[in-house]
Amino acid sequence: MVNYYKILKVSPKASNAEIKSAYRRLARKLHPDKNNGSKETARAFAEAAKAYEILGNPQQRAVYDRQILKADYDKSHNGDSMFSSENSHARRWRQMAYERRYNEIIDRMIADERRETTALQKVIFPTVALFLSTCFVAIFKPVFWTQSQAIGKIVLLSLFVAGVLHIISRLRSGFERYTYSQENIHDSILDENEHVITKPFTRFKAISFLLIGVCLSLSVGLVIGHYLKTVIAGTMSPLFSHTLGPEFVFYPPIAVLLVDVMHAFISKFEY
Repeated sequence: MVNYYKILKVSPKASNAEIKSAYRRLARKLHPDKNNGSKETARAFAEAAKAYEILGNPQQRAVYDRQILKADYDKSHNGDSMFSSENSHARRWRQMAYERRYNEIIDRMIADERRETTALQKVIFPTVALFLSTCFVAIFKPVFWTQSQAIGKIVLLSLFVAGVLHIISRLRSGFERYTYSQENIHDSILDENEHVITKPFTRFKAISFLLIGVCLSLSVGLVIGHYLKTVIAGTMSPLFSHTLGPEFVFYPPIAVLLVDVMHAFISKFEY
C-alpha cells in the first residue's frame, strides 16, 4: 500500500496546514517547469499531487488512515513478532492499540470538519446578514441617525466603523481561503508565498456575487417597501421614512456586526 505520508514527508499526525505546506514545498521543487520536463520529477510530482488529493481532504484522509490501520493490524496479527502471539494478553494489546489509533483518526476528522465548518460560517453568516439587512433597510428606511441626539450619533458612528472593519476582516479571510486570482493560478505552485492551490471560486466571481447580492437585496427591499409604505408609515412613522436617504449605509454593517456577535456567543455553547 502506497504511503502518502512518506511521499509528502510528513507525520501521520500532521495537521492539515502542515500537509498543505509540505505539498507546496514539494510542488515547487518537483514542478516540471523547474526541472526541464524530467520524467522522474514529473512522476514524483504526480505522486505528490495524488498524496495531497487524499491527505488534503479530511474525509478521504480518514478512510485512507483506516486502511493503513487495518493493514498494520492484519500484519501484526499474522506476523512473526511477539505482538502477533495468539495469547490473550497479546490479542488484547493489539485490539487496544487498534481502537486507540482508530479513535484518534475519528477525533482528528471531527476536529478538521469542525474547523472547516467554523471557517465557512464566518463567511456565510456575515454575507447573509449583509444581504438581509440591506433588504430590510430598503423596506423600512430607518432614520435613527436623523432622530438621534449627539450621544446616539456617536454610538451609531462607532458601531458603523466597527461593523465596516468587521466585514472587511471577514471578507478578506473568506477571499484568502476560498478564492483565487485567475491570472495567478499557474504561478501559485511556484510562488514562494503560501498561496492556496485548490480553491473553489475566482475572486471575480466572489466580488460579482457580493455586488449583485447587495444590489438585488436593495432592489427587492425597495419594491417590498413601496407596497408596505402605508403600513410602515402608520405604525412607526417617527423612526422610518418614505424615502431612502444616504444614512442607509450605516445600518447593514451594524446589523452584520450584531449578528456575528450573537452567533459567536451562541457558538460557545454548541460544543
